[in-house]
Amino acid sequence: MADFSIIILRTIFLYILILIIFRIMGKKELGQLSMIDFVVSIMIAEMAVLAIENPNTPLFTNVLPMLLLMAIQIILAFATLKSKKFRDLVDGKPTIIISKGKIDEEAMKRHRYNFDDLLLQLRGKDIRNITDVEFAILETTGELSVIKKDKKKTGNITIPLIVDGVIQETGLEKINETNLWLRQQLRKRGYTDIQKIAFCSFENGQFYIDLKNEKK
Repeated sequence: MADFSIIILRTIFLYILILIIFRIMGKKELGQLSMIDFVVSIMIAEMAVLAIENPNTPLFTNVLPMLLLMAIQIILAFATLKSKKFRDLVDGKPTIIISKGKIDEEAMKRHRYNFDDLLLQLRGKDIRNITDVEFAILETTGELSVIKKDKKKTGNITIPLIVDGVIQETGLEKINETNLWLRQQLRKRGYTDIQKIAFCSFENGQFYIDLKNEKK
């Protein structure tokens, strides 16, 4: 009977602890979890199960690794906020799989993403014909973002041009413009220091610009 009481108390304690841990780590929908987030979530859950299944093991033995994983995730989260390069290293980058209706097979191979995967996700978005797709972007979460030809034109997709003060050359290539053109456009709008820009995007001929630490 004593073992049952310990199991019940441990279950309640670990349930509350896991709620606190995931609340501290931040809210994300299941489909938005990165690979690291997903792995850490499984590890924390597994440690909680071990703590419940082994009532004779000191609880701290299982709780300590859980708290350690939480601390690592928080540190990584702050590091990815500060550094675009580190964020790309940890989370990866979105990849354009279909551009202007043309499939990029090399990009698919790099991500070990086959045509069955592509067609499955397109069907999930009620798209039966690849020719109906203007852009398809494989997000870092594995989700496929799709822009249809009949709803969006090529110039209407949001193209990131500056992220964390760094010019995105791939973004400029997508709109067939140069580094010099971007700097000239920004100067016309009163932005002379690229490094002060947190995010700049281009959509439908319009710029969206957000400065670092800009007070709203």
